[in-house]
Amino acid sequence: MTSTHRLLPPLGASLTRGRFSSDQIRNGFLRSFRGFATVTSSEPALANLEAKCADAIPECSTVEDEITKIRHEFELAKQRFLNIPEAINTMPKMNPQGIYVNKNLRLDNIQVYGFDYDYTLAHYSSHLQSLIYDLAKQHMVNEFRYPDVCIQFKYDPTFPIRGLYYDKLKGCLMKLDFFGSIEPDGCYFGRRKLSRKEIESMYGTRHIGRDQARGLVGLMDFFCFSEACLIADMVQYFVDAKLEFDASNIYNDVNRAIQHVHRSGLVHRGILADPYRYLLKNGQLLRFLRMLKDKGKKLFLLTNSPYHFVDGGMRFLMEDSFGLRDSWRELFDVVIAKANKPEFYTSEHPFRCYDSVRDNLAFTKVDAFDPKKVYYHGCLKSFLEITKWHGPEVIYFGDHLFSDLRGPSKAGWRTAAIIHELEREIQIQNDDSYRFEQAKFHIIQELLGRFHATVSNNQRSEACQSLLDELNNARQRARDTMKQMFNRSFGATFVTDTGQESAFSYHIHQYADVYTSKPENFLLYRPEAWLHVPYDIKIMPHHVKVASNLFKT
Repeated sequence: MTSTHRLLPPLGASLTRGRFSSDQIRNGFLRSFRGFATVTSSEPALANLEAKCADAIPECSTVEDEITKIRHEFELAKQRFLNIPEAINTMPKMNPQGIYVNKNLRLDNIQVYGFDYDYTLAHYSSHLQSLIYDLAKQHMVNEFRYPDVCIQFKYDPTFPIRGLYYDKLKGCLMKLDFFGSIEPDGCYFGRRKLSRKEIESMYGTRHIGRDQARGLVGLMDFFCFSEACLIADMVQYFVDAKLEFDASNIYNDVNRAIQHVHRSGLVHRGILADPYRYLLKNGQLLRFLRMLKDKGKKLFLLTNSPYHFVDGGMRFLMEDSFGLRDSWRELFDVVIAKANKPEFYTSEHPFRCYDSVRDNLAFTKVDAFDPKKVYYHGCLKSFLEITKWHGPEVIYFGDHLFSDLRGPSKAGWRTAAIIHELEREIQIQNDDSYRFEQAKFHIIQELLGRFHATVSNNQRSEACQSLLDELNNARQRARDTMKQMFNRSFGATFVTDTGQESAFSYHIHQYADVYTSKPENFLLYRPEAWLHVPYDIKIMPHHVKVASNLFKT
């Protein structure tokens, strides 16, 4: 199953594609391994091994013949695995700053650009997760009376990824695939990884059914890293202390503590007190916003954060850019803070005009938006009535698939998901060493498929079982190597260890028309560009899948 996913050709960001020589393309699986070697001193020996394989296996008419053929091909493959194939070097590289398309989008039809603030316009350093974690655990100890020893817990940046699920009934933190099945090597009880037998013992199967799904909560935004780590650490504490606990209480307390950290302003004050530690300056952001204004586009800011926090952050981010330290507001036609998303999209709350000097809300009715004023609360219904902006001409940028994008998507707005970690993951998948492991995995997977199609359980001889064990072990080593390149606990954000899309990817398909790592990546494209879905998608549009039959005709 081959797939060559293509990024749209932006200005200065086209794919590097290569051609394969006729020597790299052969009919049949056996000869496909020719493409998996560079010219080395062992080439004559490998050629002889190929010849022996071809001569020894003229036809497969029995189970033994097929198993012998699979064994020969596996031995040949292991020799080829000693070198990274030249063909992998010529495969296309995906652009880490590219825009990836789930639904066709004509930018010339977009007249209004809306933005969330946190992790959309503002990006943060890794120190922020530690700050949130520390403030939340302190609240749990001081206010919820968790044991004092919990104050010693430390945030582990190597443990969580975005898009995990927590089971409030059983206490497991897990990664799910596109179909709602538990990742075999991505299910933790506390900080201990569960084995496949333990997963099947707890759930009956790896697939999460409708009844079991009711107990799951998704951790989808960028602030969920600290939340996931704190949940796992608290569960592990109770397990180690041999104390009884209710898994739902752990989640509820951690979630309440995380919400308190944000709503009380603790994390906001911490960020503004040391912006150089937490905020990442980006000169391209102002260039992007200014370009939109120059093109006559309307801009609005819609965030759940309070205005003083947004104002302090925007001033810091733009203080070095074009002398606009005090005029970031000039870029936006409407500024709405404390919007209370996702309720903003379904409620009928009125807008209130906010006085930033007096820090209070006006009592007068809002029936028009003044670019010089700031608004709190409100709802989508009133927003559309006041602005007269029609759904298809509006695009909204946000990092949270549920809170930011699900409502706009259902309301007819176009949506752009901002996924900061996309850049790093694309850089990893572009690396030849990762692609080589991926090719090994797919080749072994195909051999295993042929093995299971040939041999039933009651036909397995000692030689068959030996081959099966070797193939399974080799596949697991390739999986483990690829997983460690991303995250040692849960692997990649967008795919599972078996190459399936993750549940997080599923939600991106549902609610994001396009996705990218930063809004300013749109600078790589013409403002009038037509963004099309790649015709050959098999998994996410930003993936290039190294398939075993790459070198076949």
